[in-house]
Amino acid sequence: MLGDVALHPLLLPYDNSMFRLAASGTSRSTVSGLEATIDDVTVVTYTFPTDQPEADGTLAWSATTMIVVEVIGGGQTGLGYTYAAPACQPLIEQVLLDAIRDRPVLDVSGAWEAMVRAIRNLGRPGLVSCAISAVDTALWDLKGKLLDAPVCRLLGVVHEAVPVYGSGGFTTYDDATARAQLEQWVHAWQLPRVKIKIGESWGGNVTRDLARIGFARDVIGSAVDLFVDANGGYTRKQAVRVAQAMAEHDVAWFEEPVSSDDLTGLKEVRDQVRPDVTAGEYGFDLVYFARMIAAHAVDCLQVDVTRCGGITEWVRAAAVAAAAGLQVSGHCAPNLHAHVAASVPNLRHLEYFHDHVRIENLIFDGALDPTGGALRPDRTRPGLGLELKRADAERYRVQ
Repeated sequence: MLGDVALHPLLLPYDNSMFRLAASGTSRSTVSGLEATIDDVTVVTYTFPTDQPEADGTLAWSATTMIVVEVIGGGQTGLGYTYAAPACQPLIEQVLLDAIRDRPVLDVSGAWEAMVRAIRNLGRPGLVSCAISAVDTALWDLKGKLLDAPVCRLLGVVHEAVPVYGSGGFTTYDDATARAQLEQWVHAWQLPRVKIKIGESWGGNVTRDLARIGFARDVIGSAVDLFVDANGGYTRKQAVRVAQAMAEHDVAWFEEPVSSDDLTGLKEVRDQVRPDVTAGEYGFDLVYFARMIAAHAVDCLQVDVTRCGGITEWVRAAAVAAAAGLQVSGHCAPNLHAHVAASVPNLRHLEYFHDHVRIENLIFDGALDPTGGALRPDRTRPGLGLELKRADAERYRVQ
């Protein structure tokens, strides 16, 4: 009000900040947040031993490494991370920080572009993209905290809940361990879909693969969807023969039946089998996903927010898939994926991966509950809704 006359905000003097703030309902603290710049980035590497030896069709491991990034600006701290090698840490500290320091916090796309340009001579795929992913997700978290909004609202919510599937079923598991995991997923957590690893020893033990598929179906019953992941362990014709042999167990999802680099092979298998053929978890840039889609290699495109370039690139990859009439599935890191997965119309589901679930529940306050078969981003918490439990994480820190 000015005297007894109410002025429309557009009629207020442009250079009078007091009138502009009052008319718009915007507080000075919010304006300060809108103008905040990136002050610093801190990076810590953690390594978590597995709870027992683990392997899939083409790799064995005994630990998982996580690089946690915190971006500081506007009096707030944003949290992001990736699952990759410790070499990401010096890359972030020595290259990416210089690319984004003093940039506006809210201009996440601009910071992302600055990072991509800065690493031109280092090569985008691989660890470089993982490092960018960690910083990008931290920037989105920071943006949400400065605006006091969850990331899913910044992106725009399409799905109130994000469907998940239980993932683990490692080739190293004996029957007792496999049964316990499957029963936890199906009975304790009520997950309507689960996935096990096959392709043991680069496709060298098909007999055991088929026995384990039959065992899993017996444990979960007929009402639960059964997925399998060969991690590229089979040859083309071998993958087709395996698909035919497992047809009696009603497998719905055949992930990486052959190497994801073999786009022609993926298409050949896809054209001959009943389950959906899927791949994409090793996509480190948009062009990778575009090539895979153009080759008609998959029925559903997998995208990993910790590898592809973060939330910024994940949304773009989903759009490329949508243009081809494909759905996307988030690969692993469930608590990092939940908000961005909730924001795309062509989402199928999200992988609730054993190793990452165990780690994220261990060191983060705010980890989401999958009971009922879906994750629901917490809209009462700003950003990604996660806070690092530093004392719990410290024992796993790589010095």
